[in-house]
Amino acid sequence: MSAHALETLERQINELILHCQQLTQENQALHRHIAELREERNQRLQITGKTDQKIEAMISRLKTLEQQA
Repeated sequence: MSAHALETLERQINELILHCQQLTQENQALHRHIAELREERNQRLQITGKTDQKIEAMISRLKTLEQQA
């Protein structure tokens, strides 16, 4: 193998290593983002659940008031 071919191969390998590192970093960032989105979703589901409970309680009270009237 000629010196030029070896240099080309070394350059390509270095580019491949760099690309793999970039993909690893991007993958880690995406995993963090997914975790953040899941946490946000869970918080929103909790808020929605509490809101549903409050609405049901208000409806129940309104029905009770309606029956008393």
